[in-house]
Amino acid sequence: MFGYVRPCRPEMKCREFDLYRATYCGLCRCLRRRYGLLAPMFLNFDFTFLALLLWEPEERFTPCQGRCHANPLVKKPMCPDSEALELAADESVILAWWKLRDSIKDEGFWKAMPARGLSLLLRPSYRKAAVRCPAFDQQVQDSLVELEQLEQASCPSMDQSADTFARLLQGAASKEGKQDRVLSQLLYQLGRWIYLVDARDDMEEDRAAGRYNPVIARFGPQGDDENLRRTLDHSLGLMGAALQLGEFGCRTPILENILYLGLPMVQRAVFDGSWREIKKQKIWSNN
Repeated sequence: MFGYVRPCRPEMKCREFDLYRATYCGLCRCLRRRYGLLAPMFLNFDFTFLALLLWEPEERFTPCQGRCHANPLVKKPMCPDSEALELAADESVILAWWKLRDSIKDEGFWKAMPARGLSLLLRPSYRKAAVRCPAFDQQVQDSLVELEQLEQASCPSMDQSADTFARLLQGAASKEGKQDRVLSQLLYQLGRWIYLVDARDDMEEDRAAGRYNPVIARFGPQGDDENLRRTLDHSLGLMGAALQLGEFGCRTPILENILYLGLPMVQRAVFDGSWREIKKQKIWSNN
């Protein structure tokens, strides 16, 4: 994933921030335990959001203490091990590996060398994750093949390519029960939003390199921010509606912060050109 899914830190209450950071740190520890020292390098805010979504509803959050991966001498409050963390860890490794493989295809030989090296190092972890989540791995592969075909055909339909990526992320939720239907709809719209925001973010680069970009293919070299903003806002609205139909317990305020404040904040930053600087900033100053 791409790092676009983050909370609006100034609007978070202390207890919400503590829970968010404990989820982030708990997922980092889970990645390390399941996949070794390399896997936590690929942890980002997108995967933390996925873990928050997948967690079973709780009335209260009860943290445990765990040693920090970056500084083993420090103990931090962390979410205890759970099925949600394990599933988020497995799926994040799969997504990270396929993202690296996609980068290798998109870049020239020399520019792709870092991604090629990282993908080789991550391959054993990817194979373990693919065995644990075969259906999701297959969904990611199928969607990426379909996306590649659309790109090679210079598909003029922005919605068709966005739908393909949206179905990729939708596969992170199972298809049974009311809560899973909510997650399926929310993740579908999130995948669509991420794909189009990333396309807008990469417009200048893709135009200069002559690469396929769905926004350029639909609106021309200069794009059309007004129409693109309208379709992104539509996905944001549908995500918010899906969230209200689900049950997320004590994590509800954090999810609301991300969907109602964080994503619109990122969207505005992408459109006004400030996102590349903002994304370098950490949500917290102390690790």
